[in-house]
Amino acid sequence: MGLFDRLPPMDHLRSEKMCLVQLIFPAESARLAVTYLGELGLLQFKDLNEDKSPFQRIFVNQVKRCAEMNRKLKFFSDQINKAGVKSSVRPALQPEIDLEELEAKLGEHEHELLEMNTNSGTLRQTYNELLEFKLVLSKAGSILAASQNHATPADHELDEHIYDKEVDDGNGYLLEQGIHQGASESGVRFVSGIILKSKALAFERMLFRTTRGNMFFNEASAGEPVMDPSSGEEVEKTVFVVFFSGEQAKAKILRICASFGANCYPVPEEIVKQRQIFREVSSRLSDLEVTLDAGTQHRNKALESVGSQLWRWILMVKKEKAVYDTLNMLNFDVTKKCLVGEGWCPIFAKSQIEDVLQRATLHSNSQVGIIFHEMDTIDSPPTYFRTDKFTNAFQEIVDAYGVGRYEEINPAVYSVITFPFLFAVMFGDWGHGICLLLGALFLILREKKLSSQKLDSFTEMAFGGRYVILLMALFSIYCGLIYNEFFSVPFHIFGKSAYACRENSCSDAYTAGLVKVRDPYPFGVDPSWRGSRSELPFLNSLKMKMSILMGVSQMNLGILLSYFDAKFHKNALDIRYQFIPQLIFLNSLFGYLSLLILIKWCTGSKADLYHVMIYMFLDPAGDLGENQLFWGQKELQILLLLLALVAVPWMLFPKPFILKKLHKERFQGHSYRFLGTSEMDPDSEPDSARSRHDDFNFGEVFVHQMIHSIEFVLGAVSNTASYLRLWALSLAHSELSTVFYEKLLLFAWGYDSLIFKLVGLIVFAFATAFILLGMESLSAFLHALRLHWVEFMNKFYHGDGYKFKPFSFATLADDEE
Repeated sequence: MGLFDRLPPMDHLRSEKMCLVQLIFPAESARLAVTYLGELGLLQFKDLNEDKSPFQRIFVNQVKRCAEMNRKLKFFSDQINKAGVKSSVRPALQPEIDLEELEAKLGEHEHELLEMNTNSGTLRQTYNELLEFKLVLSKAGSILAASQNHATPADHELDEHIYDKEVDDGNGYLLEQGIHQGASESGVRFVSGIILKSKALAFERMLFRTTRGNMFFNEASAGEPVMDPSSGEEVEKTVFVVFFSGEQAKAKILRICASFGANCYPVPEEIVKQRQIFREVSSRLSDLEVTLDAGTQHRNKALESVGSQLWRWILMVKKEKAVYDTLNMLNFDVTKKCLVGEGWCPIFAKSQIEDVLQRATLHSNSQVGIIFHEMDTIDSPPTYFRTDKFTNAFQEIVDAYGVGRYEEINPAVYSVITFPFLFAVMFGDWGHGICLLLGALFLILREKKLSSQKLDSFTEMAFGGRYVILLMALFSIYCGLIYNEFFSVPFHIFGKSAYACRENSCSDAYTAGLVKVRDPYPFGVDPSWRGSRSELPFLNSLKMKMSILMGVSQMNLGILLSYFDAKFHKNALDIRYQFIPQLIFLNSLFGYLSLLILIKWCTGSKADLYHVMIYMFLDPAGDLGENQLFWGQKELQILLLLLALVAVPWMLFPKPFILKKLHKERFQGHSYRFLGTSEMDPDSEPDSARSRHDDFNFGEVFVHQMIHSIEFVLGAVSNTASYLRLWALSLAHSELSTVFYEKLLLFAWGYDSLIFKLVGLIVFAFATAFILLGMESLSAFLHALRLHWVEFMNKFYHGDGYKFKPFSFATLADDEE
């Protein structure tokens, strides 16, 4: 293994080296230093006050002030959105402002806006009342005129030309007259008003039941919507007139009107008085409209002024609150008047942090410098990978399974290639791959514009994985060229087919079969297989065996990575009693199967590999007959079977007993170097054998090792079978694409009608876009994800670490965008 030791290190293969540091801030420079550290974004603070509630911490008052300012900013944002005022995404160029000035300015703006909202609400309520009164005058006047048989032509002229001209609300000034009841010579009175259209029917029924039918109800649609002051939405209302007789009926009707939320307005019986009040109401409405428009313009200007600086203010308050939240994580030393903090940082960032702390000391005019030094610890550091826009999506795919342990091998390095390739094996069609490629290029070329926009969840997910989609598209084109499928149609891209018809007419090509007339097709599947009698058996055999080869190769890569991981952490037990037996067991069975597949392909043998593998277990010493592929095959199978049987106890027994022996030696005073293992690390998973070097439970260690061994043995079978999904999904994608091509496109183009052809083309395009490019690509993505998370990463990846989350202002800015 000396060759591997000479290889150069890979930046992304293991997480950055971390160290625990302690910082001692003088009180006068603490806030500025933490602010500069937030701008740098390379230090993760530890909370040294976990036992204290938020209200018991030092800077609780400052946090409350920031929360109050944040509430005001949220109020401004809601008001801007409600008014539909466009605010700038980026702040305008304005002079710098400190927190105290901002707090005073926010208070002034809030007071001004609340006052404007109160005045506007009062005017709007008055306007609504006047509008309702006008509608009641118009419609109730018509009802009263119709109820009186002595209506004059002038009255009808009033109804038709005056009442129907203008719209808007009623006024409290006119309501001071009280509810008006018209009294005719017969003693019949009436109450007029307006009610929600949805309540009119129930309102009429209640009136009828309460008065026992001793009333006459008449209604008419208001003709235009009226704004509801509580919800701010326009609602449909109905004008009503209730005729009744007697004081008791009047009191009942008024109580019912109040309970149903109906507004009653006085309408005189005389047409002249109606006309006079109508003119007065219309005049007042016109004045109120002008006043409301002026108030709205003034309010919008104030909101625009706030909106131009809103983004900058929100970010400033968030940063300030984050600084004080971080300061609350530090210990306060009363005697020395300083703050003490601890945190994790990458080793490469120590010099940058020291420069930032010196700058904070200088700018705060502190007489005492900030102390910064590294600490010794047995705690497991956080995991940190420096990623860019290309590698970030692949790292997120791995982290979704679990964040790696500190300095554990990172599967994302290999997933950059293996993940899109396995996707392409299932999605292999270079026509569909080109469609995916165009979509990925669109997202990449417009990434600057899209990154500054607020996207929906699906678009944001696609944009974040744009480089994953790019590689999936490129590999899909490659696999599609191998499968020779372009929307399920084969092409003679790399030369002529190696096969021809048995007869010159080619009429029996699909029934009588094909014969080989020249050298094999240079690249990929020969296009003549398409539509032949042997197409499905040939492609089934090819893709199934190819899936097994890929699966065994990737699982061997996972086991090999476990060796490098154990060697890096100097875990000799893992190498001797985990890596070696696992490698032997897997390759004794499925590595041998892969060898048989390659030999059969190279020799053209007719051997039945199912029979070979089954009777390797049932009758190892039996005669192979025509299934023998090479000399010494039977002896090799017996040897491999014995190795597989030996590998199981090799994995199970030695390791727990060696750990027990080492533990006893430790407490007998013998000096030895502790051999750490992946299962026995201090910071291992909760169900590990021990969480401290001082604790040891042989029963738990043995059970854990037994479970691990059984999982690997069973997983070697199930995981290999799981890779057959590559074959199944590839075949399903190909067959579904063929169905759409033949049953939609070719079927429609068989007609002479242009409309049929056009409809068939449109249906084919939509089916391809939504089913093959949408659902099928998502299915292949999820299956590729499963193959990496379960079949590949479980061979070496623990994923029980925790992510490095530094105190950084950049994350606040990203959240705000």
